[in-house]
Amino acid sequence: MNGPDHKGLIYLVTRVLFENNQNIIKNDEYVSPSGQFFMRTEFEGEADLTKLTETLNAELPEGIGLRINPTKKKDIVLLVTKEHHCLAELLIRYAFDELDANIQAVVSNYNILQPLVSKFGIPFHFVTHEHKSREEHEEAILRTLEVYQPEYLVLAKYMRVLTPTFVQQYNNRIVNIHHSFLPAFMGANPYRQAYNRGVKIIGATAHFVNNDLDEGPIIAQDVKEVDHRLTAADMATLGRDTEKIVLSKALKLVFNDRVFIHDNRTVIL
Repeated sequence: MNGPDHKGLIYLVTRVLFENNQNIIKNDEYVSPSGQFFMRTEFEGEADLTKLTETLNAELPEGIGLRINPTKKKDIVLLVTKEHHCLAELLIRYAFDELDANIQAVVSNYNILQPLVSKFGIPFHFVTHEHKSREEHEEAILRTLEVYQPEYLVLAKYMRVLTPTFVQQYNNRIVNIHHSFLPAFMGANPYRQAYNRGVKIIGATAHFVNNDLDEGPIIAQDVKEVDHRLTAADMATLGRDTEKIVLSKALKLVFNDRVFIHDNRTVIL
């Protein structure tokens, strides 16, 4: 839950849970400098979650947002283009039950990765962007997604900019991964640009998608030190390895309901 800070919030929640015969396993809270309160509570026990939510809302001050999420795997669809490294990482984790999610399908604007996806018995949908406007292409993707009704979309190196109309359909439910350099390099061949500038750090950033390109709330990041001994190809390999690990870490946080979004920032409890 989150909202303006008030005295006694932790007491109110824990008291209601106790009175409803719930056992608290873990509790984390944080108050921001601006006075915004965040709390995540793990609890167990038999309960009518709808009734429990209503009881808690009746006890809490106005302006506090509350959500109770049963422990379950999230339903997701992956969007990809041509690069395989993030997709392959997620498919392997899914195959060995390490993803905390059900991959319902993979959607791509190219057919290149279909053979890989087929090895895991997951539906693959080729939705070409050729001879379509961006809006027409996204409408075709949305029609495909309607079949699955996913809780989250994962852009596993999906190399097309999404329109505000599409993003709004999955507000705060689209996770993206991209390279992260100091300084940042945009456009084609970022690793070649980084090599030419002699960067000393490369990395990756996983974030929620909003209407500002690559500027949504950040979930997870990592960096690796590099030096002049690495070629552009070496940097690309290291960068891809970092991307897939950071994306997996970010998804674990999201799927375990540990991420709060507030003012284009995340609080992770």
